[in-house]
Amino acid sequence: MSHVLIESVGWAATAVFVGSYFFARPSVLRSVQMLGAVLWFTYGLLINSSPVIVANVLVFSAAAWTLFRKPSPRGV
Repeated sequence: MSHVLIESVGWAATAVFVGSYFFARPSVLRSVQMLGAVLWFTYGLLINSSPVIVANVLVFSAAAWTLFRKPSPRGV
């Protein structure tokens, strides 16, 4: 895979992740963060970087957990 294409994946991941903070609805924010994490994970695979891969598996997992968890009862 070309160096330019690999760099493009990294820059796309950066843009998506930063852009996620402009969404007001938490569900949209988490969904876009998950997309950014998938892009970063892909970038990590392409550059063979375990820290990038693991960090983004954790980011994806945290975003997914907060997106899909059941809301707790109010006052608890």
